[in-house]
Amino acid sequence: MFSNKEEFKMVFLRRLEMMYGKRFEESTVRDQYHTLGNMVREYISQDWIRTNERSRAKSSKQVYYLSIEFLLGRLLGSNLLNLGIRDVVEKGLKELGIDLEEIEESEADAGLGNGGLGRLAACFLDSLASLNLPGHGCGIRYKHGLFDQKIVDGYQVELPEQWLRHGNVWEVRKEDLAIEVNFWGKVEVSNEGGRLVFRHTDSEKVTAVPYDMPVIGYGTKTVNTLRLWSAEPSKTFPKHKSIMQYKRETEAISEFLYPDDTHDEGKILRLKQQYFLVAASVGSIVRAHRRQYGNLSNLHKHVAIHVNDTHPVLAIPELMRVLLDEEGMSWEDAWEITTNTVSYTNHTTLSEALEKWPIHIFQPLLPRIYMIVEEINERFCRGLWNKYPGEWKRIEDMAIIAHGLVKMAHLAVVGSYRVNGVAKLHSEILKKREMKQFYEVFPQKFNNKTNGITHRRWLLKANPQLASLITEAIGARWIQRPETLLDLTSYASDRSFQRALAKVKQQRKAILAKRIYEQTGIAVDESSIFDVQVKRLHAYKRQLLNVLHIMYLYNRLKEDSSFSIYPRTFIFGAKASPGYYYAKRIIKLINSLAEKVNHDPQTNEQLKVIFLENYRVSLAEDIFPAADISEQISTASKEASGTGNMKFMMNGAITIGTMDGANIEIFEEVGKENIFIFGLTAEEVLNYYQNGGYRSHEYYHHDRRIKQVVDQLVNGFFPDAHDHFEPIYDSLLMQNDEYFVLRDFADYAETQEKISEVYQDREKWMEMSAINIAHSGHFSSDRTIQEYANEIWDIHPLI
Repeated sequence: MFSNKEEFKMVFLRRLEMMYGKRFEESTVRDQYHTLGNMVREYISQDWIRTNERSRAKSSKQVYYLSIEFLLGRLLGSNLLNLGIRDVVEKGLKELGIDLEEIEESEADAGLGNGGLGRLAACFLDSLASLNLPGHGCGIRYKHGLFDQKIVDGYQVELPEQWLRHGNVWEVRKEDLAIEVNFWGKVEVSNEGGRLVFRHTDSEKVTAVPYDMPVIGYGTKTVNTLRLWSAEPSKTFPKHKSIMQYKRETEAISEFLYPDDTHDEGKILRLKQQYFLVAASVGSIVRAHRRQYGNLSNLHKHVAIHVNDTHPVLAIPELMRVLLDEEGMSWEDAWEITTNTVSYTNHTTLSEALEKWPIHIFQPLLPRIYMIVEEINERFCRGLWNKYPGEWKRIEDMAIIAHGLVKMAHLAVVGSYRVNGVAKLHSEILKKREMKQFYEVFPQKFNNKTNGITHRRWLLKANPQLASLITEAIGARWIQRPETLLDLTSYASDRSFQRALAKVKQQRKAILAKRIYEQTGIAVDESSIFDVQVKRLHAYKRQLLNVLHIMYLYNRLKEDSSFSIYPRTFIFGAKASPGYYYAKRIIKLINSLAEKVNHDPQTNEQLKVIFLENYRVSLAEDIFPAADISEQISTASKEASGTGNMKFMMNGAITIGTMDGANIEIFEEVGKENIFIFGLTAEEVLNYYQNGGYRSHEYYHHDRRIKQVVDQLVNGFFPDAHDHFEPIYDSLLMQNDEYFVLRDFADYAETQEKISEVYQDREKWMEMSAINIAHSGHFSSDRTIQEYANEIWDIHPLI
């Protein structure tokens, strides 16, 4: 149906009329989108079936990637690109008077993720399929995702995400493969034939129904699967609840990503989500394995289960439960299989992100799982006692259960065979500080796998103008071998290539400027420096540092008529978690500053501030190609890796950043002359945390610029905010500036001056841009996934 445009047009028209019972002339863009999507899904169905059959026939080892998030973005465009049929479709639709881009725009972003964690998972799935590797995703089919962000009077307002309002053309519901998940109840223990038998009784059952989505490899016949689970009422209703209450509580499990956990009710729901994900996924995995091999004794030889951060770590005790209670194995055999099946990626050094669940919530909700975790803890602590006799403090610090809490990161390390960080610095911090004691016990488990991004989504699809220029210069092999982007280095100083690269950047800035105007009504100078910080809103990512510096520039422009700057457009995009009130105040601060700056005729020709609401993948695809400057300014030691930094450099933006996360590896790749580095190092930050010595008041009192902008948070400078920014003021002075915003301010401001100076040397800037693009191939997720495949999962291509 996609062999040529004439056949495509014929099938498309016939299919549309059959599906909707109306003439083509009466069809809507949404009708056309669903028709095309169904055609694509049907087109790949045989490859989808054959991929699974090939895997079973070869008895190959497969990886299942468990993640609470999969930030997919729109899929139509990338699927057409990966299948190599976009050109046929685009031309065929054009002859029918249809704009393919308009159809693509009608697709909703799948509401399955929030930030880097979920986008990484999506990139990994793309690379697995594109490398012909047998790897599948397991997640939750959130009805309303995270939330739709609206900005009202500068404040973030959260609305339910409606990505499923018109259905999801890519999914296939497989009700016959549903799994029953048990909550609450009690565990009865009996002795049968000399062994203890555990039965979970009086439980509240929830049905996990799988929806499968195809993951299509680029230029391959491999179609892997992303299985998303939907929570639905079981046919067995609990006796102690009304039907409506049970239905509401059940459906809430797969309704929203990250429910507010500032109260016990929210904590229970989040823990339910996590167990729901792993119980359904493990149940599905072992069912398929039993069908092929008869039992689970060789599970670890054919299955790798990878947990993406601590959210799915309950896969460890759940797999133990299956092996112990359903297979009747001994503890020793079950533990041997489990600890050779599960591997774990740590994504953070932030203590609040290393989940800990109160026993008073965990135990009643998951009674059998708690018993297993308790036994894992007892055996682990006994081993520690033998290794470190008398060191009670060490054992207390390393225990999985302590002080009324179940520590998920500890469970992850103890119960997995590999633990990896996501950037060199992050992995070293884990080994030497955050998980030092565990590293001393399990040095063989720890390794590094620096994050990557799929260049097919973030360059080939998101920036076709740049992709065409690269192909014209070095050929098309970079699409399947991204490391060959290095060939661009020989063009970096070529004047004609620099002019072509500058032209592409200007085209992309015009596209973003148009979108900014449509969304905000603000006209931005397309020749200004587009300085961009788009990412999850968190204090350690230091959007605040960026804002304070803009306030300083505004003050200078207002006070000193002889002062001028090269025109700069500062662009922000970020969502703050609904319960993270400090972060929401930062959003209000950005918007209050934008309101002041953008409407001041004295400054607005040189300075603009833009906040783009509802930051998401489809918006990011317009932002990254247009950026000149990539703001990666987290407090050193806090950002595990980052992936936005990689997407920006791949599109020719230059990084201003701290020596944190993958910024360090970008620095090593491009060289110090092609990146702007400032601020404290991770070692200096960690030394402050450990030994003290930092006093933010000193910087406030000794730097007039800092005093002025900090005072402006509370002195009426922003008349629309009242006392809304007092917590920000207090965080900097009363709470001693935990993330060293004031300490790094002067260095940041000086580095920004250098940027303005270098940017005006257009030949130098375009050379830097080309060098960044050339070295971005190292950060392709193809490289990352190949490392996982070889060094963690032991999986091989199915070709």
